[in-house]
Amino acid sequence: MALQFAVAVGVVLAIVLIVFLVIITYNDVVALQRRCQRAWANIDVALKQRHDQLPNLVAAVRGAMQFEEQVLEEVTRARAAYQPDASIHDQAVVSEQTSHAVRSLFATVEAYPELKSHQNVAALQEEIERLETLIARRRELFNNQVFQHNVTIKSVPAVLLRPLFGWREVESFSATEEEREKPETTVYSES
Repeated sequence: MALQFAVAVGVVLAIVLIVFLVIITYNDVVALQRRCQRAWANIDVALKQRHDQLPNLVAAVRGAMQFEEQVLEEVTRARAAYQPDASIHDQAVVSEQTSHAVRSLFATVEAYPELKSHQNVAALQEEIERLETLIARRRELFNNQVFQHNVTIKSVPAVLLRPLFGWREVESFSATEEEREKPETTVYSES
């Protein structure tokens, strides 16, 4: 009788321990998923802000840079490629292309002292640079959250619960090296 009681207590304790472990693991993974979603939402806001500011910058410099149309077209094409509903990977590729186009535009603006001196252009350039920095920081935070999430769901005990709850890896916000490579943009300068 005492042996049966001890076995029953042992079984109950084991079940309680397993349930406790499942609950803790589930809560940890859900918290990580929410952090990934929040970090992605922060990137999305910055991408939209940059998307909204680019036409203002292009319009501000277009008149003074008539023969630099290629640089302006590259920025316009990159902006047009932005799709907020696209996959994280596709948005990362477009973001990288947009950043490249913006850097080319800034390099070209540097070649025009009279353009650099316009307050409107300088203010827009500062805002775009601020957004580029913000996107880079938020991208890093998002990728850290994704890393933690993906490591957690591949570790014990979450790996055992993964099929039960349908946990999947989250894609990080990055472009491959091949996709980052862009043809060199010719930057004209006044001679």
